[in-house]
Amino acid sequence: MATVMEFTSPSAEFPLGSVFEQLSDVTVELERLIPHETLVIPYFWVRGAAVEDIEAEFDAHAGVDAIKLIDSVEDEYLMRAEWDREYVGILSALAETNLVVLTGVGTNDGWEFEVRGERREDISGFRDYCQENDIPIDITAVHALLPIQGEGYELTDTQREALVMAYERGYFNSPREASLEDIAEELGITQQSLSSRLRRGHRRLIAATLMRQ
Repeated sequence: MATVMEFTSPSAEFPLGSVFEQLSDVTVELERLIPHETLVIPYFWVRGAAVEDIEAEFDAHAGVDAIKLIDSVEDEYLMRAEWDREYVGILSALAETNLVVLTGVGTNDGWEFEVRGERREDISGFRDYCQENDIPIDITAVHALLPIQGEGYELTDTQREALVMAYERGYFNSPREASLEDIAEELGITQQSLSSRLRRGHRRLIAATLMRQ
């Protein structure tokens, strides 16, 4: 059965976290991760700084072979990096164990991840890799995916919880009866993590309903 694990890690432990050293107000959100033989290619959104400053900070990192701006939406930038696979850290751990990153949000205060393994053994393999390579992680939850109405489409527990609470608190009403800050505080997570869970939950629900033939 597919299993989801949530964990946190210090900001410096994930290679993309190097940007926080000079740009402390930046938020980085991992979009997807593509492992290759010698490289790991992360796509990620960055907000809170000018794109030139972001590129300069990543260019200076020893693990980065290349970085490119892919798209921008207002003050958010979608970046693509080519990362040396031999650079040991959470990025290499994710690539080596083939876990799927559901959410990954980083700030100067640290990283919050939600990852999926097709088998529970995949989660154990990731944990073992981190222990063997002294990569600090704090596991906060492990749970199975929940199918929606038996159709094989899945939300994580945390995505379902966020969507249901946002609905019940009136976040989707017009005018809104609750803010992201209110709901995030009630769930005990950051606003960035809540925003990511809502967005990915919406994407999965749309794919399971409107996009079905």
